Amino acid sequence: MLKLYHTKGKIEAGTDEAGRGCLAGPVVAAAVILPSGYKNKILNDSKQLSKKVRNELRVEIESVALSFGVAIIPPEKIDEINILNASIFGMHEALKKLSSPPELILVDGNRFKPYANIDHHCIIKGDATYLSIAAASVLAKTYRDELMERLHDDFPHYKWNENMGYPTKAHRAAIAAHGACVHHRKTFKLLPEEQLRLF
Repeated sequence: MLKLYHTKGKIEAGTDEAGRGCLAGPVVAAAVILPSGYKNKILNDSKQLSKKVRNELRVEIESVALSFGVAIIPPEKIDEINILNASIFGMHEALKKLSSPPELILVDGNRFKPYANIDHHCIIKGDATYLSIAAASVLAKTYRDELMERLHDDFPHYKWNENMGYPTKAHRAAIAAHGACVHHRKTFKLLPEEQLRLF
């Protein structure tokens, strides 16, 4: 089982994002404060879980969490400030949505910017180490997947219901054939150099 806390006695919020490496769609961030004594042997980094388990855990997390917040940062904002800044901005926005501020923020990864004068720790593979970060990982992933599945209905040729906007062969082939759409990140390398002439 993952660790419940980093510093005993402090109210900790775990935060993470999903969609950083995608060519299309938003980056989605989440922040979660779990109750003291919470246990869950299944909760882990969302990438290690099946879609069915992720969706079941989302229901539980939203039910048991003392507080949680989810923020959606659209492609145009990503293009404006770059994906790293958009990811951090998203985590800040998710933290703003918590019903009360935490005393410590646990961040998945190695980059963050101070938020509201609250101490923070960056933890590489934090979503596979701490329950609160794993919970944020699950919320971010499930909210984003749900959104991409809805966008797929309007743009079915990109197959976002399967690739979620990631740079798969099928996704890039669809960009080559149909061009980019409003949901693509214009500052990302959407196609390899040899295919750009097809754009």
